[in-house]
Amino acid sequence: MKNKILLFIHLLIVTIGSAQEFKSLIYFENDSISLELDLFLPKKMDTLKTPLVIYVHGGGFSNGKRKGGHLLAKHLADENIACASISYTLYMENKDFGCTGVLAEKIKAIQIAASQLWHATSYLIEQKNQIHIDPSKIFIAGSSAGAETVLHAAFWNRKQMQLFEPKLAPDFLYKGVISGAGAIMDLNLITTQNHIPLFVFHGDNDPLVPYDVAAHHYCAPNAPGWLMFFGSHAIAEHIQKLGGTSRLMTYIGGNHSIAGEHFYKKQEAVVDFITNILDGKKFNDHQIFTIDVEK
Repeated sequence: MKNKILLFIHLLIVTIGSAQEFKSLIYFENDSISLELDLFLPKKMDTLKTPLVIYVHGGGFSNGKRKGGHLLAKHLADENIACASISYTLYMENKDFGCTGVLAEKIKAIQIAASQLWHATSYLIEQKNQIHIDPSKIFIAGSSAGAETVLHAAFWNRKQMQLFEPKLAPDFLYKGVISGAGAIMDLNLITTQNHIPLFVFHGDNDPLVPYDVAAHHYCAPNAPGWLMFFGSHAIAEHIQKLGGTSRLMTYIGGNHSIAGEHFYKKQEAVVDFITNILDGKKFNDHQIFTIDVEK
């Protein structure tokens, strides 16, 4: 009996601690699905509304959980930046997101995730006064599949690609996008009208998502899942040509694990980027790091 009481007290303490750390909120619900996000808010609120980062986890659109964004979210909240880590439909669960998959299914997986990210954004903007955020200072960040999601969410035509109501305002733009080992299907999606500040980091030896320009998973052209991707290096160069702001961190010898380099650790690079953008700084820099090829 004594052990049961001690266990109950321990669970109560853990629950209270977690409740103080973040709030889980339903941002989308219909007859078939219910999607949640974990919202981390700064402990000290000042009179100015805080910027917000919305994080999308990786996992090949078939696995992964929003808990994957908690380390970043905790760090950001300590730096007076709100962060929401979202769940989204894992459309490729029990399907192949590689070379033997179906191209249309791969594109649909990204479209669903991007649409749900837009919905989460709309939901959080609706809650702006309650959660004390500035809707003109919303950044999106993602790792791997999450990076592919945020890059397309940032630059796709929402009127054409949105799957779910309600819609964001037609003129809404994110304040910036942060991508770990991500890529986009078409550089032409990024224009002089819609380019926003970009922070990308990528290993140049990534065997799954190309660092520059190549097929996703380096599939052969005759593979059913063949999909051309423009990776971090290509995107940063394109935005630079458009006169935009970009930061590229290249990890020489780095593989796909670099996708989490600044989300699971070294999160100060994300804070630095956000701070620079909010301070109105313009830059196009390329930082190169050499790592152990076995990393």
